[in-house]
Amino acid sequence: MIRGIDHLVIACADPDAAAAELESALGIVSHGGGRHDGSGTFNRIAWLADGSYLELIGVDDPDLARRTPVGVAAMRTIAEHGGGLATYALRVDDLEATTAVLRAAGSPLGPATHGNRTRDDGATVEWWTSFPDAGLAPDATPFLIQHAYTGAEWGRAAMVERSTFRHPIGSPVILARLDIASAEPPSAAAALHEELGLEFWAVADLAVADIGPHVLRLVPRREMAVPAVVTLGADVDVARTEDLLGLRVDVERVELPVAPLVE
Repeated sequence: MIRGIDHLVIACADPDAAAAELESALGIVSHGGGRHDGSGTFNRIAWLADGSYLELIGVDDPDLARRTPVGVAAMRTIAEHGGGLATYALRVDDLEATTAVLRAAGSPLGPATHGNRTRDDGATVEWWTSFPDAGLAPDATPFLIQHAYTGAEWGRAAMVERSTFRHPIGSPVILARLDIASAEPPSAAAALHEELGLEFWAVADLAVADIGPHVLRLVPRREMAVPAVVTLGADVDVARTEDLLGLRVDVERVELPVAPLVE
């Protein structure tokens, strides 16, 4: 039911400056974005070839942002760390059916709610989300999202174009792995299994799960210098590592192209 990691929510005091830093340091460009109507947040987006994306999110109305789980997580991340991974989303194709099954099994996920964002060109992007009751954090349960696969961002043509887009790094870029610093990886993995049905296995002191084409690893906090490490894949000759935006980003060489995460 869960197709993969949909996107990473990276909180930034200034999303435009963060987008410029991401492009300058790694050659990954951000396009578009806009304002989340009534939520007090806005974003820039680095689209990836596998259908996932990096969301650089900022807060422009704290009072409104405090009313939304993502806004609260973004504000806390900026206040405590100056920015970084606030949370992440997992993609599903039928949110109501998925949450019904998980809630029947005891998951604390909330009901599906509608969201939207207004692009700079005036077009509206729509989606539906389900959030865990306990709130969001990098090492907590992520939220689920279903997109409306229409329009300039999520229509079939846009997804196909995204799958072959060459970033300034010289290649399309995909999301390969997300490492999260965890106080107790086995306990955190057990909670994610209970709440979302994710299957983990142990590799040394790590807890590892395959989520569609992506890998999620829960790593003991003592072994990580940053709260999260994002591993991207690109057809490049030399691997790269940069500490930026409150996390570490690794770029590894992979074979491309790949199919986008939409039928």
